[in-house]
Amino acid sequence: MIDRRSQIVTNDEARRWQREFPGLADTVHLANCSHGPQARRVREALDAYLEGWRERGMDWDAWMGEVDGARRAFARLIGAGPDEVAVSTSASAAVASIASALDAGGPRRRVVTTEAEFPTVGHVWLAHRKYGLEVDWVPVRDGAVELEDYETAIDERTALVSATHVYYQNGFRQDLERIAELAHASGALLLADAYQSLGTCELDVHALDIDLLVSGNLKYLLGLPGIAFIYVKKELVERFEPALTGWFGRVEPFVFDVRTLDYAADARRFETGTPPIIAAVAARAGMEIVQEVGPARIGPRIEELSAHAIERGGALGLEYVGPEDVRRKGATTAFRVPAPHETEVTLKESDIIVSARGDVIRIAPHFFTTIDDIERALEELRRSAGSVRQ
Repeated sequence: MIDRRSQIVTNDEARRWQREFPGLADTVHLANCSHGPQARRVREALDAYLEGWRERGMDWDAWMGEVDGARRAFARLIGAGPDEVAVSTSASAAVASIASALDAGGPRRRVVTTEAEFPTVGHVWLAHRKYGLEVDWVPVRDGAVELEDYETAIDERTALVSATHVYYQNGFRQDLERIAELAHASGALLLADAYQSLGTCELDVHALDIDLLVSGNLKYLLGLPGIAFIYVKKELVERFEPALTGWFGRVEPFVFDVRTLDYAADARRFETGTPPIIAAVAARAGMEIVQEVGPARIGPRIEELSAHAIERGGALGLEYVGPEDVRRKGATTAFRVPAPHETEVTLKESDIIVSARGDVIRIAPHFFTTIDDIERALEELRRSAGSVRQ
């Protein structure tokens, strides 16, 4: 399905990829910022797992192999080593694991985060104030987060800067490399939330000098809810002893020594209980599809689709909310409408899947999205928003 001669996913290639997703035969799926569609290969992997479970009842060796396969697929996606990746169950649990490993009693007890974070991230930091953490906020101004505000907020008391790569509300994309530089200049670490970006662009944690990163798989990575990953820079691993822990975070989980708390020597020390096996099966299969297409080719396609959506939406009289420069945004293109949830429901009745958040409808394409899909969705959005307004 891949045109290796092209540096960008083409419209014809997108049409061919749609055959990999049975649901796209009669549906325009533009809610990838919330949940990706089901791929044949993901379904086949899940069916194989269920059949093995039925036949053998229990097969821990094979199941742990699936978890490790998902770990390795995620590591390849972000340019990391498998020993730098821990398997978690959600972005919430992943951030909570990291929070539990910070020293809230030392001189560095401040966490600097932003108003652009998905609420769960802010909630975790606020909940840890009772252990001594202090939380400071970098504001959202006109839908964006400015680097100058990071410079003001980060100081010698800052332990960690917690920054989303892409703002879930309007698609604004932050410069993680520059934020890492600002954090490191004051001796702080950078935690990046890449849930809204991974799968739609290249991201190399080593090249960007990111210290920690979290992401789940149900959006652009084409997996299921119930699994997430934590990247920890190798040279930092031994600094962390998470209090949110479990038997899979041990040196040898199957030794079953209840009296010994020995942290694994690699990023696995951030793992907790029994891993999410069936979600790992789906995660591996979904990420392998993304890798096959290639984030380096998906990124320019997302910019092309974003530019078309912004221009066409404006021509239709829709109110666009987000960066005008497509190089400063992720896959989400947001339009302000009078009743977002009602509009989402109305569009679903026309077999167009979008995602409402706050006062906007989010159009979030992927590599299988065509220009015609964008056109159809925006036309229906204009009609639906107009009928709701009346």
